[in-house]
Amino acid sequence: MDATELLSLYERMALIRRTEKAAHDLFMSGHVKGTTHLAAGHEAIAVGASAALRPDDYVFATYRGHHHALARGATPEECLAELMSRATGLCRAKGGSMHLTKASAGMLGSYAIVGAHLPMAVGAAWSARLRETEQIAVAFFGDGATNIGAFHEALNLAAVWKLPVLFVCENNLYMEYTPISEVTAVARPAADRASAYGIPGEVVDGNDVVLVRKTVAGLADRARAGKGPAVLEALTYRHFGHSRADPATYRPAEEVERWLKHDPLDLARARLETLGADTAEADARVEKTVEAAVETAKNAPAPDPGEALTDVWADGGAAWRT
Repeated sequence: MDATELLSLYERMALIRRTEKAAHDLFMSGHVKGTTHLAAGHEAIAVGASAALRPDDYVFATYRGHHHALARGATPEECLAELMSRATGLCRAKGGSMHLTKASAGMLGSYAIVGAHLPMAVGAAWSARLRETEQIAVAFFGDGATNIGAFHEALNLAAVWKLPVLFVCENNLYMEYTPISEVTAVARPAADRASAYGIPGEVVDGNDVVLVRKTVAGLADRARAGKGPAVLEALTYRHFGHSRADPATYRPAEEVERWLKHDPLDLARARLETLGADTAEADARVEKTVEAAVETAKNAPAPDPGEALTDVWADGGAAWRT
């Protein structure tokens, strides 16, 4: 990867990091209600994977999905406005932090129910197969979802039908507060299970944006060629607790220190330095963009109560089903 492309990926990661910092500060100052699940530390997975996808590919994420929405093209202003329940938010204040969606960019939502979106990604891949579009679907999920039934059901059906879907596990070592290793029989909770369904299972350093991009690109090409699904386990670490109510005191100090020294932005910055590139201008642009987004989102109008029942099925969709 040359310096120009890597610098672009770095700037997107830096934009995500600063937007998440803004979300944290807005939450602490009372501007964001409810809860938030920050993905600081996970940026290379979202940015690297998105760089390897086509604009019309489908992405599904978890409630910790700010980074995926931003990587797929959502703006900091749209995301922060949604978190602050403003009419200009991604979902016009109906989704909040845990349901960021931008269908026009292929970001088909972040989901609060653990593992629920994995079968949905399988369905999206099936639709692409039926329409012969060569699109693929990518489901991002945490390590805790690998012990959910939907994970195994989704892998099984995707393998049986050889669907163009990638399952990308963001393994940050902890489910919520419990180490995944304490409740899982295999060392790699996602990748080690792939062989049971006859599909590839790979492990990658999820903090290295170059490696993530390269690996996802290879698996995406494989899926488009009709060779079926794959599992990618990306090793990473969250810089904050599970949610804003979690101080994360259960994590050993030496473990936290070790992972903070393996920060995805630092890794990319160091590689850029070896290529003779400077990140100062990119960092300045990011700072200016997010500062402007915060002020614009703060001053955006509240949602119109008259829109509360739009974009929903009041009867649960019975009319659509019949």
